[in-house]
Amino acid sequence: MEISLEDDGSRSSPNFEYKGAHLAFRDRWKETDDTMCRHSMSFHLHHSLRSEFFASYLYLLEKVPLGKKTHTKVQPHAVKVKLYPVTCEYIKGEKQFYYRAQKFYEDVPASVEGMMGDFVEISNVDLEGSRQFLKRFVGPGKAGTQCALDCGSGIGRVTKGVLLPVFEKMEMADMMEHFLLHAHEEYLGDDADRIETYYCYNLQNFTPPKNKYDVIWMQWVACHLTDKDLMNFLIRCKKSLRPNGVIIIKDNMARQGCKLDPIDSSISRHLDIMRNIIAMAGLEVLAVERQEGFPEIIMPVWMIAMK
Repeated sequence: MEISLEDDGSRSSPNFEYKGAHLAFRDRWKETDDTMCRHSMSFHLHHSLRSEFFASYLYLLEKVPLGKKTHTKVQPHAVKVKLYPVTCEYIKGEKQFYYRAQKFYEDVPASVEGMMGDFVEISNVDLEGSRQFLKRFVGPGKAGTQCALDCGSGIGRVTKGVLLPVFEKMEMADMMEHFLLHAHEEYLGDDADRIETYYCYNLQNFTPPKNKYDVIWMQWVACHLTDKDLMNFLIRCKKSLRPNGVIIIKDNMARQGCKLDPIDSSISRHLDIMRNIIAMAGLEVLAVERQEGFPEIIMPVWMIAMK
């Protein structure tokens, strides 16, 4: 976990009592961490407590404004809190976080069932919700229809069902080669001819071409990036947009704080935390909408359009 307190530039230095309390608390936790794990409880119980505790702690820091007293007046937003909860403390190291995701998807079949996991029955509802949301940002005076990029595309389920009916040509990016091969050779059929480029990259290492895309679509992939990498990727995506272009994130959003899924190595963030990352990337949120029609057992899925 990496947390820093930063002055907003309009006032003098922040109240270091907050930072001091945080640093002391963090050091105390780190000091007892390994001992607790070895002697006080099972590794799994410790890991669960650690994850939930830090998620709550980070969420409280995000929600509670930190202020400082200026004469007799309290300025509630004198200090901005910048959160990067998905780094070493929270995910046990970035390299392991990405490695686990890579290993997980190596065993996922290149099929719609593989893309949707245990929820293949919601695929059509998901695609229709995406189509309706996209309509709001494409057309005269809005984003063009020349080219779009599908990030974390998998076999091209969203490319085929949402983007290809709208855009003249497409590009797809995914870290798994067997997904992209299946998309080109089978799943997309004749529409594969309209895919200009397949990028086999991890998004944290991918820089899209500049000034190329009317829409960049990111579905169920922002959750596989640390906060810093997501912010930096959004900054790079912003540079790759054409005039009036938009970026759309569609992803699971935690009901509170952050929730780590150790199986596929993904992180679900509260909507407010996602907004914070978007703002730090210098992007403006145009619209936010919850995907309707999903079973209650599924974590809430939200769509965010930004430019």
